[in-house]
Amino acid sequence: MIDRRTQRVPTVLSIAGFDGSGGAGIQADTKTISALGCYAMNVLTALPVQNTQGVRNIYDIPTDAVREQLDAIFDDIPPDAIKIGMVHSVALVRCISDYLHAYTGPITFDPVMVSTSGHQLIQEDTIQACIAELFPKATVITPNLDEVSVLVGRSINTPEAMQAAGTTLLSMGCNAVLVKGGHLSSDTLSTFLMQQSGLTTRYESSRIATQNTHGSGCTLSSAIASFMAQGKTLDDAVSSSLDYVHQAIQGSKNLRIGKGNGPLNHFFNPQKLIHYEMD
Repeated sequence: MIDRRTQRVPTVLSIAGFDGSGGAGIQADTKTISALGCYAMNVLTALPVQNTQGVRNIYDIPTDAVREQLDAIFDDIPPDAIKIGMVHSVALVRCISDYLHAYTGPITFDPVMVSTSGHQLIQEDTIQACIAELFPKATVITPNLDEVSVLVGRSINTPEAMQAAGTTLLSMGCNAVLVKGGHLSSDTLSTFLMQQSGLTTRYESSRIATQNTHGSGCTLSSAIASFMAQGKTLDDAVSSSLDYVHQAIQGSKNLRIGKGNGPLNHFFNPQKLIHYEMD
């Protein structure tokens, strides 16, 4: 049978944990990737039991199951970009690292290490494995300030401290790091993209008065992957993604979904699925 399908779409793979409440993890990734006109695939790494009020428990996904999921996706739909989220064991870090050894597309890594309530979600040996195995493979890492503080071993509470921490993270082998200032107590949010080339770009936006920010980190990292899958440079992808997240928060600021920190409105302005003519 002749395959007469002549169009393709940018594909993005999310390797991340689950959120049954729909606001974070692979659910937020899938919504974001879809809203930005790309095609989303998933590899599940963990089963957190959570809602808008917090994480109640985390159940492991066997490493072999993660490897088989990766095999199934890559055998059929090779991704144009990859987003990595929750990786909560050394064995899982090594599995993903080994699998992506030959992958040449862009990778965003959102190192999920600390819950919204401030609890550390992964052990120190897993953090060190992420630094050694996944940081060098990622095009950019996107930690929030609590995670930056864990990684550099000190509290971060000013824009100047954010830049100093970014320099420390680059020295750990990162190609680029996006240090996000959403956790600072300021009406103006500063975010820094710092790259091994020495280039530092500062982005600023106004804080939106809302408690609906659940999954904003997952959303940002998957948006960056989506824009890079479409061919944007890292700088342009970050700029477009920060704008997307800002508008998604604005679009949900008055919604009541859950009793805690509500989700973003990922579909405030959904894009049609992007089509390319195949060669």
